[in-house]
Amino acid sequence: MQPAGVAAPLKVDIRDKTFRSAEGVSIVALRGLSFQVRQGEFACLLGPSGCGKTTTLRILLGLDRQFSGSYQLPEGGSNRVAAVFQEPVLLPWRTVEQNVRLALPARVRDRDLDPLFDILGLSPMRSLYPSELSLGLARRAALARAFATEPAILLLDEPFTSLDERTAERLRHLLMTVWAARPTTALMVTHNLREALLLADRIIVLSPRPAQVLGIFDVGLSRPLRDAPALDNLISDFHKTFPDAV
Repeated sequence: MQPAGVAAPLKVDIRDKTFRSAEGVSIVALRGLSFQVRQGEFACLLGPSGCGKTTTLRILLGLDRQFSGSYQLPEGGSNRVAAVFQEPVLLPWRTVEQNVRLALPARVRDRDLDPLFDILGLSPMRSLYPSELSLGLARRAALARAFATEPAILLLDEPFTSLDERTAERLRHLLMTVWAARPTTALMVTHNLREALLLADRIIVLSPRPAQVLGIFDVGLSRPLRDAPALDNLISDFHKTFPDAV
């Protein structure tokens, strides 16, 4: 089914998603996957590699329509859906600023983006081309492009994968800074528990394939208090609640 398109939380109820392999074998990716993300909440889908997290995002983005079930996307502001993928996917013949502005509707393409570029530390790089950027900077540009549209929902598919930990940690904090300045409903896929605990209001814990919801972990600690010792305590609490997860 198509998204219902009414002002409501993100609602997902996927009864079944089955792939057929090159050898003709049926592979069940999702079965009985049901959850909600409240408006204005930052939630993480956490589960082992290959459990169906990215498949879920593809369905929500309308890139995969071969499934049984339904989903409902929230509306608000621009009613746009923005996505940040594992690769930045920037147009190589456009500058950073041009890549960001191309995501905007033509009527608001001249919108003031100075505050957004400032938050992400991209102001000096606006006229650079993707080939002149490090991977970390390219991912900042991808974040800028997503937030510039002021989306009703932001979907992130492991946006910090393959980065060194120092760069990834800086980008996580930048993501939280820009999200706090431009709050929107967000759902991020990750298999990194510490990352999920740093970023999320709630963590939706998935089983191995076919993905089902094992439960919800409410982080319950304000983000400014989530320093290293606090994260260690949260990790301990999480493993007590979900001893067999991740």
